[in-house]
Amino acid sequence: MTSTLQPANPTEAVNRPGRWLALSVLVLAVLLVAVDATVLGLATPYISEDLNPSGTQLLWIGDVYSFVIAGLLVSMGSLGDRIGRKRILLGGATAFGAISVLNAYATTPETMILARALLGVAGATLMPATLALIRNLFHDPRERSLAVGIWGATASAGTAVGPIVGGFLLEHFWWGSVFLINLPVMAVLVVVGVKTLPESRNPNPGPWDLLSVLLSLIGMVGVVYAVKEFAAHGLAWEPVAVGLLGAAALYGFVRRQLTLPAPLLDMRLFRNRGFSGAVLADLLTILGMSGLVFFLSQYLQLVQGRGPFEAGLAELPAAVGAVAAGLVAGKAARRYSVRAVVSGGLAAVGLSLAALTVLDQSTGYPLLGTALLIVGIGAGFSFTVTADVILSSVPKEQAGSASAVSETAYELGAALGIAVLGSIVTGVYRDFTAPRGTPEGAHESLGGAVEAATTMPTETAQTMLDAARQSFVDGLTLATGAGAAVLLMAAAAAWFMLKNQRLENGQ
Repeated sequence: MTSTLQPANPTEAVNRPGRWLALSVLVLAVLLVAVDATVLGLATPYISEDLNPSGTQLLWIGDVYSFVIAGLLVSMGSLGDRIGRKRILLGGATAFGAISVLNAYATTPETMILARALLGVAGATLMPATLALIRNLFHDPRERSLAVGIWGATASAGTAVGPIVGGFLLEHFWWGSVFLINLPVMAVLVVVGVKTLPESRNPNPGPWDLLSVLLSLIGMVGVVYAVKEFAAHGLAWEPVAVGLLGAAALYGFVRRQLTLPAPLLDMRLFRNRGFSGAVLADLLTILGMSGLVFFLSQYLQLVQGRGPFEAGLAELPAAVGAVAAGLVAGKAARRYSVRAVVSGGLAAVGLSLAALTVLDQSTGYPLLGTALLIVGIGAGFSFTVTADVILSSVPKEQAGSASAVSETAYELGAALGIAVLGSIVTGVYRDFTAPRGTPEGAHESLGGAVEAATTMPTETAQTMLDAARQSFVDGLTLATGAGAAVLLMAAAAAWFMLKNQRLENGQ
């Protein structure tokens, strides 16, 4: 790496007092965003019963948060580079807590959609700022690798903690409680962060180009919306038009960044093969895993009959594996190589997904738990090292923008994965053979079939449920196999694109 990545006084930077306490504050933000991303799925049935939204409104309640985050990540990462990452993190955290109250006490579907959109705006400030602050807190490469590992491990842990905490709260309190848990965490984050986090920004940022912000927002939201609509309803003129508008806006965004003297996102970052390879690996990994991640909870609850809390516990091995791998990933990448650790991790995930293609309705937990553990280990190694590569590939002044690119790849990969792999699951599921008199809603989703069964004669209901569950499992295993193929291709791509890539060594 060039000397521009090193602080003027390395010893002073490495020995910065309170940097590990500051990291704990950043970890709180990551934990909260990860938990919030998972609890809504559990709370959706209760929200639907209470607010009585239409089908379209329910989709927007579930999707608008990710739409807004995907559209604003790059803009907010760049804004943090300009006005200060500490400032935007603490401001976003305060807003996140306040808007969580609006989510908890929403009384109409329209209010809930607005609250989720505003929460997305606040959430878009958090993830890029946390990773960028790590880049500026930890100048020693080995310390930074460990810090990034802790950061990634916390995000992984949050995805497992979310269903467990959410399941517990929903079994004992009303659905708004899953949003109110944000308040004490955000309060601690702000109070401690004011004292411990150093301010950092780009000393010569240039103006924040509002046209670029608008193009980025329209482009990402348009593309993600179109992909999700294709998955849910197939080809139609509206998502095609929105998708084309989004693609045109992204094209305009890229062209504008290449001409601006101080772009919102420096496109020259992608000339670095390590940076581009790490971003592509993240996108493909999330794309390939999203089918399992999105539908596993439904499999555990609606096929195997587990409660929300038990289903959350069943998914815990993935988080345990990711936490363990994240903490040692940097050391492994230095001992072996970046491409060996990333490619090996992705291949392990791919092979584990391939093993899950044998799932059926009565598969025992040893197979599922072992596969989830290996998925977690492989993903923990890959995500931690790619995050370190992304941060190391750019000057620290651009850490916010680079972090935002990484998070945007994650969001886009999730949207594409749910669209492509989700369409496989729903397409196979809808074709199941149902007894005469089965309501149409039973063919829309497995949850709809379970609900329809309550209004049908017992024997007919059981026949319908057996067919629906088997069809869902068939779709899930097919999607899991497709995900395995994507992960193995990602492993091969990472092997070539990350050739000769090395993490910096400490002093």
